[in-house]
Amino acid sequence: MSFFGNYSNLHSLKNYTFAAVIRFMVRYTIILLLILFSAEGFSQVDLRRDGGGVMGNTSNRDIGDPQKTVIDNREKPPIEDYKIISVENDTTYVDTTLTIYKDYKFNYLRKDNFELLSFANVGHAYTSLAYNFDEVDLLPDIGARAKHFSYYKVDDIFYYHVPTPLTELFFKTTFEQGQNVNAFFTTNMTPRLNISIAYRGLRSLGKYQHVMSSQGAFRFTVNYQTKNNRYDLKTHFVSQDTGNEENGGLTRQGNISYRSKEEEFDDRSLLPVNFKDAENMLYTKRFFLKHNYKVVKGNDSTENNQIRIGHQLNFTDKEYRYSQNTPFAGFGASYKNTNLRDEVEYQRVSNLVYAQYQNTILGELTFQAKYSNYNYGYSKKLILGDLNESARVIPNRLKGDVFSVGGRYKKKIGGFQLSGDAMVNLSDEFSGNYLKANAGYRLDENNKVDASLVINSSAPNFNFLLYQSDYVNYNWYNNFDNVQKQDLNIDLKSKKIANVSASLSQINNYTYFGLRDNEVEGTEADTLITPYQYNGNIGYLKLKASRKFEYWRFSLDNTIMYQNVFSGEEVFRVPDFVTRHSFYYEDYWFNKALYLNMGFTFNYFTSFMADGYDPVLAEFYVQNKQELGGFYRADFFFNGKVDQTRIFLKLENFSTIFEGNNNYSAPSQPYRDFVIRFGLVWNFFL
Repeated sequence: MSFFGNYSNLHSLKNYTFAAVIRFMVRYTIILLLILFSAEGFSQVDLRRDGGGVMGNTSNRDIGDPQKTVIDNREKPPIEDYKIISVENDTTYVDTTLTIYKDYKFNYLRKDNFELLSFANVGHAYTSLAYNFDEVDLLPDIGARAKHFSYYKVDDIFYYHVPTPLTELFFKTTFEQGQNVNAFFTTNMTPRLNISIAYRGLRSLGKYQHVMSSQGAFRFTVNYQTKNNRYDLKTHFVSQDTGNEENGGLTRQGNISYRSKEEEFDDRSLLPVNFKDAENMLYTKRFFLKHNYKVVKGNDSTENNQIRIGHQLNFTDKEYRYSQNTPFAGFGASYKNTNLRDEVEYQRVSNLVYAQYQNTILGELTFQAKYSNYNYGYSKKLILGDLNESARVIPNRLKGDVFSVGGRYKKKIGGFQLSGDAMVNLSDEFSGNYLKANAGYRLDENNKVDASLVINSSAPNFNFLLYQSDYVNYNWYNNFDNVQKQDLNIDLKSKKIANVSASLSQINNYTYFGLRDNEVEGTEADTLITPYQYNGNIGYLKLKASRKFEYWRFSLDNTIMYQNVFSGEEVFRVPDFVTRHSFYYEDYWFNKALYLNMGFTFNYFTSFMADGYDPVLAEFYVQNKQELGGFYRADFFFNGKVDQTRIFLKLENFSTIFEGNNNYSAPSQPYRDFVIRFGLVWNFFL
């Protein structure tokens, strides 16, 4: 699927507007780069050494001697100079080491997926084994949360400052006829202007019928500071499409054959599935700009009495589609007999301005104001029933403007680091607010503790409020109350004891998708999914601890998580225990030419009533028919590092070679069989 493919006529006006915005952004970025490059061109730091570099002083060379060899004697910059900068200016540097934690992150998400259970194919959904409620927002999102696991949020985009060009190549095999690649390049055009460009591509056919994943994500960033360090700019553009073929899971007979481990179905493509003619797709595009100017620079060393003004722009466009050639009776009646197509779009433009004052006594004080415009909906209204007063109208669009105000605070007092952030909507249509407070204290170089409190009230995602579909059951218009979340988290990091985190969450007006009785006569529907709002409280406790033990060249890395839903367990389900244990050997081989890391990883979770997966909504729903039995997974890995290249080889779920596999990722969604996968991460420092 193309990022900029032709859309249907119902989006012509929106596409024209978005295309105009894209053209403006491209022109803006090109002009900006030209201006910044020209302005900085005469002030670049010359890294060349006379007569020593590739472009050394030609007056000292014998140009007429073709045998003269030019040798670059420049020292390689230290790895700490290759800086990675977050949107909040937290800075780290490129890490080319090989550890067990790199193995945990060597996956499609490039994140530790300890709290997730993957579906059968790469790039599909994940069953959540645990939840985090530390993120906040003032407005609802589009929904389709099962397609947002790989979505690049604003905080997932980083900016760079490098002394030489840097490239990273990621490659990993998939399941049948495909590959997963991620290519990244960054360079400093001048000492104060950095650009980066990256692309992630995935294609995987999968072992089962009609489960192919085909996805792509393009990212481009600019990071710039003026010579006097008074103006700072960070901007990025992300375009992403996440598409999957959907088969609705195994049929009743398919589930029986799968659970029975019948040998003839070891070829998973022979197992019958519910349908083979559906797919869903999420298109997303975002332009983000954050820049600020120091009106009063303040003291150079302490930045005392500094005054800064800033602006932040976030233009996000999302579009979700579900298409199917023929209706599936399990979803209920449909308005059409062929070519079903559901399509919803969502645009949001947010402008935030702020003024910041920094004082060594008072700390860092910020006032911020935000204006947001949202537009979610469909091309047509839907009238249910006859055209009379009793008819129920499903509107086609939710749109409006929201003004928000708030502030931030940051202060270091002795060993304590305090921070806070709060905002509130000044709107009757979509009320909302949030408060984030954090206190950190470093006991010594080996021990640190952080405590945070998050309070958030916001409307449920738009697909809970309004949805239209060619399936009769998937049409609703609701006026739900705000979801109210409170989360208290304590995080202790100790190098000698353990890393321990504890979170206590409470949720009021929890919204979820669930099942209702089949009230549609004459249909064969097994599940009729509808949105609900829970009128009780969700109480959720999560305790997580990790510790690594080392002896000689052997290590044992352990992560244990305990969870307890002490109220609202009828709609909010998680396993009681989730564990991971890695026993491995690591050492240098071949006269230190190769660094080796090899061993076993065991994952286990206890049984629980996991949510089911619905491909029409790309959401999970609460069900009470099939329990997800707790099972363990065993992987053997053999990883090596040669220079700046990390090579990964893994025998995934190898225990199923002897025992067979009849485990599930979700109801009617089989878990992965044994497979050998390999890949690499390769860094080039030019």
